[in-house]
Amino acid sequence: MDSILFIIGIIGNIISVLVFTSPITTFWRIVRSKSTEEFEPAPYVLTLLTTLLWFYYGITKPDGLLVATVNGFGAVMSTIYVVLFLVYAADHATRFKTVKLVAALDIGFFGLVVTATTLAIDGLDMKILIIGLICACLSVSMYGSPMAAVRTVITTRSVEFMPFFLSFFLFLNGAVWATYAVLDRDIFLGVPNGIGCFLGGIQLVIYAIYRNRAADDGSQAASTHLLSSNARV
Repeated sequence: MDSILFIIGIIGNIISVLVFTSPITTFWRIVRSKSTEEFEPAPYVLTLLTTLLWFYYGITKPDGLLVATVNGFGAVMSTIYVVLFLVYAADHATRFKTVKLVAALDIGFFGLVVTATTLAIDGLDMKILIIGLICACLSVSMYGSPMAAVRTVITTRSVEFMPFFLSFFLFLNGAVWATYAVLDRDIFLGVPNGIGCFLGGIQLVIYAIYRNRAADDGSQAASTHLLSSNARV
């Protein structure tokens, strides 16, 4: 069982690394244009907070090495994204908003959690319980945030604003870590990743429906154009 758990954890690490590196293309665009344009800092600041908390959970929980390593990597990548956002902020208001979010969440809230669980909570089990609950709640909200794109897809009948590979890797990431959590009997990993797998599955179904719909619309438009051309001959 331990070897199976370790293998699944390694697979989860690999998939999570792909998820954490997916914004690289966005930030390469930001660096090239030297502006954050219309991009919002909140998702990257929140991702940094989530990875920091999961890293803390991983180093606190016995046998939490695989959770700690991948979220340590995620925290490093998220820090780079946030720094780039500060450097290339489109205007002073965006930079100030980013600084406030980082100060309140990544420094303030994370510092409060670490301080409170270190000084005010006795017993390892209770500490793991509190940190796990906080991590689970944040992860559910993070997994749910891409669902806003589903409404856009349905409204515009276009999958342009819901990249397939991001949805696919989020689904796969949730499925693998949910499996890991079941084998490890870790409810704090299991619940958010199970929900993430479900929501990712919904995104993939929506993508499949509206990708075909867009193709049909394109074919219909092409046929209409051809008929119009023939009518003019």
